[in-house]
Amino acid sequence: MDHDVKDLSLAAEGKMRIEWAGLEMKVLENIRKRFAAERPLEGVRIGACLHVTTETANLVLTLKEGGAETYLCASNPLSTQDDVAASLAQDFGISVFAINGEDNDTYYKHIMSVLETEPHITMDDGADLVTTLHTKLKELASRVVAGTEETTTGVIRLKSMEESGVLLYPVVAVNNADTKHLFDNRYGTGQSTLDGIIRATNFLIAGKALVVFGYGMCGKGIAMRARGLGAHVTVIEVDPLKALEAVMDGFDVTTSMEASKTGDIFVTATGGIHELRAEHFQLMRDRAVICNSGHFDVEIDVPALEKMSVSKRRLRKFVDEYVTDDGRRLYLLGEGRLVNLAAAEGHPASVMDMSFANQALTAEYVHIHGKELEKKVYDVPAEIDHEIARLKLETLGVTIDTLTAEQEEYLRSWTIGT
Repeated sequence: MDHDVKDLSLAAEGKMRIEWAGLEMKVLENIRKRFAAERPLEGVRIGACLHVTTETANLVLTLKEGGAETYLCASNPLSTQDDVAASLAQDFGISVFAINGEDNDTYYKHIMSVLETEPHITMDDGADLVTTLHTKLKELASRVVAGTEETTTGVIRLKSMEESGVLLYPVVAVNNADTKHLFDNRYGTGQSTLDGIIRATNFLIAGKALVVFGYGMCGKGIAMRARGLGAHVTVIEVDPLKALEAVMDGFDVTTSMEASKTGDIFVTATGGIHELRAEHFQLMRDRAVICNSGHFDVEIDVPALEKMSVSKRRLRKFVDEYVTDDGRRLYLLGEGRLVNLAAAEGHPASVMDMSFANQALTAEYVHIHGKELEKKVYDVPAEIDHEIARLKLETLGVTIDTLTAEQEEYLRSWTIGT
């Protein structure tokens, strides 16, 4: 078992935190019990590039119970919880390559360490693992049966690869499962993003003018939670349908340039690039806070911010102060990386329960059916999605109705009218 973690002496604390998260992940616990009995992933090597957190640890342990050899690296340099990485390596014998704050070279060295194990299944969050395999170790792609992808940004990249005809094996978009994006993206991102902002700044959100870039599921969650804390929320969108939805949901919608003049806190969550640029920074008020909740650190044009600043200092943990030539102070959180993981602990375990249940069951699915799939991006099979929803309701103690025979017949029939 190989590994590269910060400090194995952190393992004891990490093990307890993994256990604590597991208490809120009952769907995954049910899957783990079945995996332990059936061993459906016996002999399968899984190469995973995910946020190395307590919740991810519970996924990896579930895969191990299923018989898989899992090799894990970080999908973001600032998202690794070092105590969790240490515990996975020391207490559970998992090969982990992840250190919080690792530089770019180390980040990609760790990805290569995972790929060099020649995985049968890739499990990605942002598609850095897949794209590295396609560009640096292309010869290994023929040995990969299939992959899974966790996040919106990664699905966008993989769809681009499919459309360009360069995707070398099938990938299932776990992000697109209803039991993932309707809950993880909205409720998980909403709560954890505000958590990251508050931990970094200790600001009172009530009364603040908060601007959200993007009204996809992540943006919706952020806007919803910010309003719940008393913020005056403005949404920035380029899609007229999403902008209209934000209006109908009761949010102000305007242009990014107009919002830049009045916002106190700016949050990007688009999956795009340079949503906040020099022209926006020029209009911002003194002491404006800037942060990102999209997967990659490109949504905020940090080089432009540095170029227009006369000084920079780390004012407090996760807060960098940039002073412009006219004396305004702009505060960047978490270096422009995922603020919910850089400055907080990421999504709560109970919502990641469904996301990682999707990962576990989809890994089982592609192991069985991967060779039947084309080199395309697929959605999670509906039966997996529905089973996870059923299991989640069961763990919450919620029961629902079933259709009567008459109702089923009515829904099948085309002859019954008014």
